[in-house]
Amino acid sequence: MGLVEHAKREFELLGWPGDREMQAVVCRNLVELLEVFAEQGHSGSSAPYVLNLFDKLARFEPISPLTGEDDEWCEVGDGLFQNRRCSAVFKSEVVGAYWIEGKVFRDPDGSMYTNSESRVPVTFPWTRPEPEIIDRDK
Repeated sequence: MGLVEHAKREFELLGWPGDREMQAVVCRNLVELLEVFAEQGHSGSSAPYVLNLFDKLARFEPISPLTGEDDEWCEVGDGLFQNRRCSAVFKSEVVGAYWIEGKVFRDPDGSMYTNSESRVPVTFPWTRPEPEIIDRDK
């Protein structure tokens, strides 16, 4: 079974798209992406490599370390700068550079969120690590 056929079978098992127009659009978009990917003829080693890079680029994530150089920043407030390559990294003269997604809080029901306590310092060169998951008892 080919990649596109596999996807269509999985959609069927979920009852997609059904009568939901938005889900129909999503399914068509996925089939289109999978057709291109399948036509490229990736091997067992190139497919994960391409998928990893595509995932990062599609999420607007950098694929090389942030440098912290001046051209990476854009001023978004009085003395507050946001990194152009990774929108979750900020800096100010007072606080320095920080990542706003460094700590993710998880409630007992499984819901996860970030807040002002999620900030962690950034030292350059910087590559995005996995965030720390902190379980909250409520």
